[in-house]
Amino acid sequence: MSPWGTAAGVWGLPEMGTHRNRKAALLPLTQSVCVCLEDSKAARLGSALGALQQQLSRLPVPYSSQQEDEDEHGLCRCYNALTNFTKPFVEEVKRKIGSSVTTSEDEELRTELLKFCMRSLREPLLEAELNRDRKSSLWLFATEIMVTLPAIQKSLSELLFFSPLKKSPQMDSSESKESRACLAYLLFVQLITIDSFPAVFSPVFVLQCNMEYINQLLSSKKESHVLKGLALYEKSLENVQDNSLPVSLQDLKSFYSAPQNLRQVLTDCPMQNLRETGLQVLQLCIDKFDSEAKHKFFRCMLKTSHHAGVESYIVKNIRNQVECSIKLGNANKWFLGEELLPLLGLVLSLPQGAQTDLLNSMDKIMESLNLLRYLLIRDTDLRSTIVWEKLCRIKDEYLQMLRVCISISRGYYAAELKALRQDQKIKAREARDAARSSRLVKSITVKKEKMSNMSPEVQHQVLQSALVTFDLMESLIFRIEEITDEKQKSQKLN
Repeated sequence: MSPWGTAAGVWGLPEMGTHRNRKAALLPLTQSVCVCLEDSKAARLGSALGALQQQLSRLPVPYSSQQEDEDEHGLCRCYNALTNFTKPFVEEVKRKIGSSVTTSEDEELRTELLKFCMRSLREPLLEAELNRDRKSSLWLFATEIMVTLPAIQKSLSELLFFSPLKKSPQMDSSESKESRACLAYLLFVQLITIDSFPAVFSPVFVLQCNMEYINQLLSSKKESHVLKGLALYEKSLENVQDNSLPVSLQDLKSFYSAPQNLRQVLTDCPMQNLRETGLQVLQLCIDKFDSEAKHKFFRCMLKTSHHAGVESYIVKNIRNQVECSIKLGNANKWFLGEELLPLLGLVLSLPQGAQTDLLNSMDKIMESLNLLRYLLIRDTDLRSTIVWEKLCRIKDEYLQMLRVCISISRGYYAAELKALRQDQKIKAREARDAARSSRLVKSITVKKEKMSNMSPEVQHQVLQSALVTFDLMESLIFRIEEITDEKQKSQKLN
């Protein structure tokens, strides 16, 4: 059997520990055979690389620096060996390009090397933990991939911004997008080969192009993908000037989808570090929009988030924008003029009316009351506009409904607390369970958790906390009414 036939036979063996070692040992032999081939060199190289990468894709990617140092499954060693394996072919392509005489075989060789690079970006680099402060094995492999692409005349800007990869049976469109998303991450976050990247592209253009990859990563359920998506989103925004992104960008699908995917990270992701990073990115995103774009963004988030925590954060930002607009020289119609009213209508509203769950809506309600109090205190800045009269009408309707909600909720939670205390006096478990089985407390949900699943002690704390929350709301309402009365008396005296 020929040397190539021997090597090819081993590539087709099923994945086992012994066979994996034999495959790694055969890399120099396969390299020598491929280099010497005159016919079908590219096809044989592609076959060898594809087979080995397919086998390596079954190995777990080290997720921590300790796992990478230990390299228990040999993945890092194998990819380092692959780097050495491809170098002669990369050099051959560079020589052919330099000679300005290329054949179809040369072009096919470039294509196979490109496929190898793009598969490597998706696996293992998209899954790997990379840090430019620590030059690990996978970091060095990532650097080799990023250096190889320009070496075989594949422009990084072309790959990222202008022309998607040609469809091939080895990689579907989703896989291609994941590969390019990792490429964008390595370039703009880890700054690998950034010095050779053209400086002609504006930060806004880079952000606009990267949005496709940000959405791809943030919509994933894998932690490593979401982490890279958040980092790419943050880095893409950092170079954009504050208050510069126009509202027209929000008409683009990618600019609408990215904040929605970010919202899902904030509300649904179980990992606190990702939620905290996501909140920082959300604020950075808000800071980059101009006033009109901020206004539209706030309206969209208030209508679509359906999460009191996110809504309260948006309300806080609305107050910041109003405060900024009041300062001398910063006045604008979006946060000081009539355009403010649609936002206030969304903020000062209880869509479920008297049935509103005040406990789960507490964050937004408290922030909304604080905004209302601030607007009333700064009434001199608003009285000169047509906002004031309509604001007072919105305020009266909101506070009236909120009082009704508080009254109903306080009576309900007080009754539940009293019943719970009575239950705790019953020592026999059967009697207690029977007494509680028909009680309405089972229908209460706090932070997506049924109260019936909580211990009696936790239920007691929740109910007591609810009553304290209602007291806080009422104290804020009382203070708002006090401010209103003081302003009216002062106006009459003047």
